[in-house]
Amino acid sequence: MSTQSFVYATGRRKTSVARVRVRPGQGKIFINGKVIDEYFGRPILRLIVNQPFEELDLLGKFDVYALADGGGHSGQAGAIRHGISRALQSFDPNLRAPLKAGGYLTRDARSKERKKYGLRGARRGTQFSKR
Repeated sequence: MSTQSFVYATGRRKTSVARVRVRPGQGKIFINGKVIDEYFGRPILRLIVNQPFEELDLLGKFDVYALADGGGHSGQAGAIRHGISRALQSFDPNLRAPLKAGGYLTRDARSKERKKYGLRGARRGTQFSKR
């Protein structure tokens, strides 16, 4: 396994970060050393990870090795999808237009708003009591 054939990219979503390596292969996807079916129990999360390949009709043509960290499973799936999209764009610049049109190159920056001092949550204050 030569490291020269890999294309590296980083994907992010919420508080999750995924370091993704993509290379031409048989369509194997490994996340944190586990097969995708082992790592993601929910089928919708596996579907999210494979979306860039389905968009480009490249399903089963690339091997993916991802290291996901932080957040939950949903955030990690989104981060891996973002990383795969960025790696495919680096692999072939002609793939940028369909990936961009599908919204796969946009980083989903929505994250939890921080709690402010003097409040019970990000925006919720204490209940007013007249007496």
